[in-house]
Amino acid sequence: MSLVCAISNEVPEHPCVSPVSNQVFERRLIEKYIAENGADPMNGQPLSEEQLIDIKVSHPIRPKAPSSTSIPAILKALQDEWDAVMLHSFTLRQQLQTTRQELSHALYQHDAACRVIARLTKEVTAAREALATLKPQAGLVVAQAVASQPHVTAGGAGEPMEVSEQVGMIPEIIQKLQDKATVLTTERKKRGKTVPEELVRTEDLSKYRQVATHAGLHSASVPGILSLDLCPSDTNKVLTGGADKNVVVFDKKEEQIIATLKGHTKKVTSVIYHPSQSVVFSASPDSTIRVWSVTGGNCVQVVRAHEASVTGLSLHATGDYLLSSSEDQYWAFSDIQTGRVLTKVTDEAAGCALTCAQFHPDGLIFGTGTADSQIKIWDLKERTNVANFPGHIGPVTSIAFSENGYYLATGAQDSSVKLWDLRKLKNFKTITLDNNYEVKSLVFDQSGTYLAVGGTDIRVYICKQWSEVLNFTEHTGVVTGVAFGEHAQFLTSTGMDRSLKFYSL
Repeated sequence: MSLVCAISNEVPEHPCVSPVSNQVFERRLIEKYIAENGADPMNGQPLSEEQLIDIKVSHPIRPKAPSSTSIPAILKALQDEWDAVMLHSFTLRQQLQTTRQELSHALYQHDAACRVIARLTKEVTAAREALATLKPQAGLVVAQAVASQPHVTAGGAGEPMEVSEQVGMIPEIIQKLQDKATVLTTERKKRGKTVPEELVRTEDLSKYRQVATHAGLHSASVPGILSLDLCPSDTNKVLTGGADKNVVVFDKKEEQIIATLKGHTKKVTSVIYHPSQSVVFSASPDSTIRVWSVTGGNCVQVVRAHEASVTGLSLHATGDYLLSSSEDQYWAFSDIQTGRVLTKVTDEAAGCALTCAQFHPDGLIFGTGTADSQIKIWDLKERTNVANFPGHIGPVTSIAFSENGYYLATGAQDSSVKLWDLRKLKNFKTITLDNNYEVKSLVFDQSGTYLAVGGTDIRVYICKQWSEVLNFTEHTGVVTGVAFGEHAQFLTSTGMDRSLKFYSL
């Protein structure tokens, strides 16, 4: 016999009995009734849920409805079930199609959002670059080179110089070079071996640390400062050449850009500051040497001495002539006033690209480095190769003469710096650096007491002992230029990390 709920007249799933009326109820229904009325539905007497008594029975089996006991009725029930399943399947397919459309729309929106984000990121980068460039220039008008007139001579009316205009080393020029060399030699003898009193002592130099860094001189989109020079008469004026094709003149004391000179079509790899005039020089792989007016902020001369990348630049002690070297295997001697090439020479027997060039302090001889690891010494008056210094491995990257004129320092892609005695024409010292050390810049201070090496890091050596007194590793990229301030009172450097750094006490 099945238990039947007194309310629904159906077999209860969870039967319970009321002690008030002794009737059996479905617990779910009686609890709802008590919650609403608080009484037994049969006799109306008060009743609470706690009074209900559960009846423990085996799982009840509901009797089938009379309509499901015949075969036609069962078939009808199965048909109805099948129809319901088909309708449900159709509904699911519709929902799937809608979901696909929504997903496709979301993907299109995501793609459009990514494009907008990329464009905004590019604009933000450009804005930051502009801000970084403007910061050091607050209150100054940037002097721009007149790009549309790159071939104006010093007088402003001449024609651009061509390589074919070689005047030659006329006697007047040779005499001028000789007279200057005589004066310089006499001055050097007067000074003797005495070191200037103002020169920073070794114990003080060893205490130098980074005191300033400037990263806004050149463009951030093409990072890297490739060359550095200081004005000999005022070492607070700093000249840099960048991978962004610009030449920048920077005032160390004011911490402001004096001029940004634009005109080169490729990166600027060599720069020189004129010692007595407000003029600077730059060279580039675009095969040109440019002469710039700092005050005017424009290019006043374009010297076209070479047919390939210009790799080295050096100013003669007279301040009137430029020496340049190039991958076209030639060195050239040019007049900066007229822009004309006075002479152009190559070592036909060697047949190798030149990588750097530097005048001897007297100006009558100079050195060039080659791509096949040779250092060649040339006589300017005779235009002849008078000595060769083999010994390096790989292209020569930098050469520097000491102020006394006796020593030549050279660096190449063999992780070493070699010192040569020009009186005995031999290598008397080799400074072996770490493995894979890149030597990019060599410079003696104005007194010839210290030698700075720039490359993987910055190292300063004291001459004669050739012992290391300083080592800076602040640059995050390769150091491309290093220079001493007046009397070595500060040291400055540039690198591929786009920064100009100063070091002092």
